[in-house]
Parts: sequence; C-alpha cells; structure tokens
Amino acid sequence: MKKKEEEIIENQDVEIKLLIEALYLKYGYDFRNYSQAHLKRRILNRFQISGLNSITEMTYKAIYDPAFTDQLLMDLSITVTEMFRDPSFYKALRQSVLPVLRTYPRVTVWHAGCASGEEVYSMAIMLKEEGLLHKTQIYATDFNPVILRNAKKAQYPISRIKEFTVSYQKAGGKRSFSDYYTADDETALLHESLKKNVVFANHNLVTDSVFAEMNLVICRNVLIYFNKQLQDRVIELFMESLPGGGFLCLGSKENLQFSVHYNAFEPVVNQERIYIKKYL
Repeated sequence: MKKKEEEIIENQDVEIKLLIEALYLKYGYDFRNYSQAHLKRRILNRFQISGLNSITEMTYKAIYDPAFTDQLLMDLSITVTEMFRDPSFYKALRQSVLPVLRTYPRVTVWHAGCASGEEVYSMAIMLKEEGLLHKTQIYATDFNPVILRNAKKAQYPISRIKEFTVSYQKAGGKRSFSDYYTADDETALLHESLKKNVVFANHNLVTDSVFAEMNLVICRNVLIYFNKQLQDRVIELFMESLPGGGFLCLGSKENLQFSVHYNAFEPVVNQERIYIKKYL
C-alpha cells in the first residue's frame, strides 16, 4: 500500500511539472523556479475544486480554456496583502527612509509584485502625509493582468476598512483614515489623488529586466515563494535598479543574509528588512 501511495505522489509530481511547463510554453508564465511546495499546494487545491479527473486533464484545460487559465494564474499569484501590512515597517520607513528621500528633487518608487494594490496605496498615503507624493512617481508592477486591473480600481470591500484603519493608526498615520476614501454599504473607493502618481504596469520578476532607475524598491513577502536561484536573480534585478544610496525593502520573513548579493547592501533597519545599496 505504501509503495502504491508513493507511486501516486511521484506521478502527481510529474503531472504538476508538465502543467508548469505548459503554462510557460503556451503563455510565457514561468513558475519553474517557484517553491515547489507552494506550487503543489495551490495546484492541488484548484484540482480538488475543479471536478476534473487528473492534473493532466487540468493541463489540457489550461492550454485550451483561457478562462480556466486566468483562474489558475490567480491561484498561483501571490495575492495576500493588506493596507499598512506590518505597521512597524511603515513606521520605520517614515522615520528612516522618507527623510532621505525628502532631500531629492524627484523620487522614484518601485512596488514589485504589487498584487491588488493595497500596499501601493498605503505608500501613497504616507508620502502624501510627508509632503512627498507630488514629486514621487510610483511604479506598481505584477505579472497577472487580472490583479493589475483590480488594483487600478482602488476599490476594496467595506468589511476590510476596520482592519486597514487599525493598521494605519499603528503605522503612525497623521489623519483620520476615512479622509482617504468614500464608501457605500459594500465597498470603499480610495480617492483619486492617491492614484495620480501611480503607474500600474505588467512586469514579471522571473523573466523581465530592469526598466528604470529607482530610489526605493519595495518587494515584500514575494521572495519566500521562490527557490534560492530565483531569489538571487530577483535581488540582482533590484540591485541593478538602484543607484548607490538607494533603498530596498523586503518582507518580514525575507533576508539578504543568504543572498550572493548580500555584500552590495547594508541594513538600515534590520528588523524591518530595510536595506541601502552601498556606493561601490
């Protein structure tokens, strides 16, 4: 019985690899260097609710059914986010990074892997309160066009506003959070002023290259879904995007310590994973 179970798991792993390869060959979405545990968990979850008979059948459906492919991409995308997620990070950013950016005539910020945009708008609010938004260009990128369309709307369920408000206050917000949105019974719509200096664009960290020089790169809680090889590749991409003195912000569970590019940076607020690129 044990041998039979092992054979099933082995066959399943092969099927998953073929599905991932099909997504790359057909659509150019490259998940081959994502964490295998992450991919397997998400794919098996979609398989269980799909009503299909096998993952091989999922592969066929992904190739010939664009709607199913969009659904699968949503499963594989990193969409867990919220406004002012980890408030202590935003407080540290406000205290240790924004005073430096204030000295620049223009500021460029890259939110890589922006998902549905909550953290992008959190940054816009903070920049507005610090008098920096008017001279800042924010680039918010993700590989998933469906997520990007949702992010551009700046519209979120009213049920989430309470948690957003609490996090905003903990992050050192200087006004009432209600100043930044209008609401009805179901949704909250963020003010247009927060979107004015934000450009949402399609960019794939796995396959695409540098597209501009940035003063600040934020990519939080994305690298944990990549294997070591891809993590180093993405850190190199960020390193090439930053001049000496540019800032890089990672997620609470991510660390440059084990990257081959570790020596190119030094910590600004180590606990919050805020780094500065050295002048080489």
